[in-house]
Amino acid sequence: MRSQSEPAAAEPGAIARPPLVREFLLVAGLFLVYKLGRQLATGHTAEALHNARRVWDLERTLHLPSEVDVQSALLHGDALVHLANTYYATVHFPATLAFLVWLYLRRPAHYVWARRVLAAVTAAALVLPFTFPLAPPRMLAATGLVDTARVYGPSVYGPPSSDHLSNQFAAMPSLHFGWALMVAIGLIVATRPPVSHHHPERGATRRSIRPSWRWLWLLHPAITLLVIVGTANHYWLDAIVATAMLGTALALIRPQTSSGGTPTSLRSPHRTATTAGRGTRHLGSEEPALVGAGR
Repeated sequence: MRSQSEPAAAEPGAIARPPLVREFLLVAGLFLVYKLGRQLATGHTAEALHNARRVWDLERTLHLPSEVDVQSALLHGDALVHLANTYYATVHFPATLAFLVWLYLRRPAHYVWARRVLAAVTAAALVLPFTFPLAPPRMLAATGLVDTARVYGPSVYGPPSSDHLSNQFAAMPSLHFGWALMVAIGLIVATRPPVSHHHPERGATRRSIRPSWRWLWLLHPAITLLVIVGTANHYWLDAIVATAMLGTALALIRPQTSSGGTPTSLRSPHRTATTAGRGTRHLGSEEPALVGAGR
């Protein structure tokens, strides 16, 4: 019998952690393509403003909530609107990067899946500004909305004519919201409790209990949605289109085994070669190792 201190052998279906240098280059390339791709779609001011009026009118036709109501709530206090602007300016990239780093270190199989989904959504989102440039609601006088970042700060954008670091006419889809939603979904999936196992000798079911706090990750996309709308950087439809794109990517891209076989269920994450054997108990063949042991 193998001693408790002996390292467990890697399971045949375990997912090995991808090479660090390669993943660093891939993720850095994803962010670079995101920035450069948006710049390539600039120079459509008249068309972007025309499309903005169309989107605004369509939202009213669909009886969607008014972005004005969300902004009015933010404008009750300077501190609140300043906090919203800060959230918009500083959370987007760091939160997504931290999410990928954590998955890479703790859930390699989910990391590969999440990176592929984010890459697919980002690539699809970069195509839309070429076919449908869209000015944000803060640029459309008819909305009556305030450019909160310019008035209260901090702002990540300069005047559109001189801002060479971003494309302000690429409001649809909102990658702020799409990435935030993927971060929440990815963390909820990756921290799912292990599957329960029945013990015939004890006549009871052993269930690993994990607090329901993992669902609180949904607060990130919820806050992001209120921020992007309240600061007049996006329309409701921008978030709806981003959600549709993410949903399509999630339906097409699933976590896979290391052998590239049948995609695994999002609700049954595999243990990885780097985490196999940590925190497991050896109870013989009657008790399979718990999925995600050692979390």
